[in-house]
Amino acid sequence: MKRYMTAIIEKEGNGYVALCPELDIASQGETVSDAKKNLQEALELFFECASPEEIKGRLHGEIYITQMEVAIG
Repeated sequence: MKRYMTAIIEKEGNGYVALCPELDIASQGETVSDAKKNLQEALELFFECASPEEIKGRLHGEIYITQMEVAIG
């Protein structure tokens, strides 16, 4: 079974941090590609090891990612 998850990747220092907001699981890597690959591995390990109750308790339903314009100053 496969499922689509969200990955938010942000530059941090000399590397990148990848976050899956649906489960609050993060990973990192030296490149965007590394961070994404490491997050995918972390998610697959979580689904492999976690109980159905833990998955249900951590899994956030709908996630929306958008940009907003805000006034500054």
